[in-house]
Amino acid sequence: MYVCSCFGITEQQVRDHADTGACTPRQIASACKAGTDCGNCVRRIQALLGRGDCPRRELIDSGAPEPLGAVAGAAAAAVEPAALSEAA
Repeated sequence: MYVCSCFGITEQQVRDHADTGACTPRQIASACKAGTDCGNCVRRIQALLGRGDCPRRELIDSGAPEPLGAVAGAAAAAVEPAALSEAA
């Protein structure tokens, strides 16, 4: 069954993207454009994703720390401005 008629995206395609890590309608939109035209499918995408279907969401909800890559990226971003101001 089609979820997004604007781009011809099916429920199965949304589930496949969710299985590969797209946990939010915005991430689904980045993966396949669903929800980026008229927006009528966004609620259906939210329903398909459901709460708890994403392993990362379950970790966040349980209070587990962010994955190492995400923390390292944030730390690097936080260090750059200080390094730039010292160099000036």
